[in-house]
Amino acid sequence: MNASLNKRHASMLSAARTLCAAALIGYAPFICATDEPQKHSIAIMDFELIDNTGESAKDAEQKRRLAMISQQLREAIAENQLYTVVDNAPAASLIAELQKRFELHSCNGCDVDIGHALNTPRVLTGWVQKVSNLILNINIQVRDVQTGNIVLNKSVDIRGNTDQTWSRGIRYMVRSMVENKQAN
Repeated sequence: MNASLNKRHASMLSAARTLCAAALIGYAPFICATDEPQKHSIAIMDFELIDNTGESAKDAEQKRRLAMISQQLREAIAENQLYTVVDNAPAASLIAELQKRFELHSCNGCDVDIGHALNTPRVLTGWVQKVSNLILNINIQVRDVQTGNIVLNKSVDIRGNTDQTWSRGIRYMVRSMVENKQAN
């Protein structure tokens, strides 16, 4: 009887081990998925310009630079895997309508509507403030769409109004975000 009891216990123990192994294998994708946090997606609005200098001779050049750094920021954020950058095209008409009435970076949360329209949890607005032709600053803010709270504000001062200085400012800003783990 003792031998048959040991045989039955051994059989039950073997079955329990098999069941545990199967459970662990079945849960392995979930365990692995929790090891690495899921990246949030983000909608990145085009940069806006605040120019208090009254100088209009360089308007076309500065609009081109705004487009240049907007694209550079999208690419750098995606390349550095800070966020998954979504396409703004599905909300283009909403964005255009809001831009007719507001500067997106100071519209008191209207960017949340854009985030909802694009089904993304984060929206980034950016602006360049031109103090003079020599002194400018590049600013971004990231808003959480669900709460409406701003989760990140960053600013970098640049000296010189050239493609190189604007681009350098964006590189510095993204590098700082990476180093300080300021994403998601």
